[in-house]
Amino acid sequence: MESPSGRSRILVTRRALNRTLLARQFLAERTRRSSAEVVLRLVALQAQEPNWPYVGLWTRVADLRHAQPTALYTDRTVVRGPLLRGTQHMAAAEDYAWIRPLFQPTPGTELRPSYFARETRGLEPAELAAAGRELLGDGQLTRRALGRLLTERYPGRSGAVLAAAVQRLLPIVHPTPDGLWGGWGTRSSVSMALAPAWTGRAMDPAPAVRELIARYLAAFGPATVSDVQSWSGLKRLRDVVGGMPLRVLRDVDGRELYDLPDAELAQEDRPTPVRFLPAYDNVLLGHADRSRILADEDRRRVMPGGALVLPTFLVDGFVHGTWSVHSTGLRIRPFRPLSPDQAGQVAEEASRLAEFVIADPDGRRIDIGT
Repeated sequence: MESPSGRSRILVTRRALNRTLLARQFLAERTRRSSAEVVLRLVALQAQEPNWPYVGLWTRVADLRHAQPTALYTDRTVVRGPLLRGTQHMAAAEDYAWIRPLFQPTPGTELRPSYFARETRGLEPAELAAAGRELLGDGQLTRRALGRLLTERYPGRSGAVLAAAVQRLLPIVHPTPDGLWGGWGTRSSVSMALAPAWTGRAMDPAPAVRELIARYLAAFGPATVSDVQSWSGLKRLRDVVGGMPLRVLRDVDGRELYDLPDAELAQEDRPTPVRFLPAYDNVLLGHADRSRILADEDRRRVMPGGALVLPTFLVDGFVHGTWSVHSTGLRIRPFRPLSPDQAGQVAEEASRLAEFVIADPDGRRIDIGT
């Protein structure tokens, strides 16, 4: 079948999209590539809580040890900072240098979000950005310390909000030890540094939207324009996508999907192993239509309230339940009954996960609910 532009449109089933997504995400089979190569392939790993990208790499990389992602942070090969959708991500320092400028707020919108409005009223964004750049210099400050210095300069305003505004205005990363493996739960105060000062790489102001889209398709498979926008947080990409030399396919609902011209599509009957995903894994957030991996009826169970994305596990390639870490071990809660064979596979993979996330061997009990 031909599209109006004359490009072939191949019909792709939901299971074929699922298998293709898993293959490109290294979830169909753990890879022997290095952690650094996997981070590059995935573009960025969601990292609101520092432990989660470690789990995201563990489930994709064969024989991963905590020391490997930690080394990437400490030698500054990767950084943690606000990126896609304005949320915290682990990304290669070389990628952060050109991707972060794509998300620089446009003039007039810098401090528009209501969270900033009251505390920044009367402040020019350029003035606040210059103050933040001066205070941070070539060093680093905790967010709390930066907030205190900003309130000294701008009395009567919230330091926490001013520091958050600086993070929105400037290319900020969070230096180590922030981001390193540790206790569960968000850290109370993180350090902030200007990315060029921490990484030694100047920010690249040249627009590279097409490269970002191509990298996304390589990591996530065929996608609609809405999918690209949902993953990235960028808007008005239809003309950009339409102008790229991409293959055009369609799904069972008739929607046009775009993909790299020579990228492989996985067979829909390809066997897939049980996989455990961390909270906020981008494999669940990479599409506006998440039905290729998450059933619509399960969405509220995985994303209660809309903002939270719970840790999940996959059976036959699709989300089958959630999991959590407790003082006694792992608690696994399937959404539907598991067959005896599936239960065995879940327990086996959960035991491997427990060895990675729980230091005390006596605390690695596996509790699989019914």
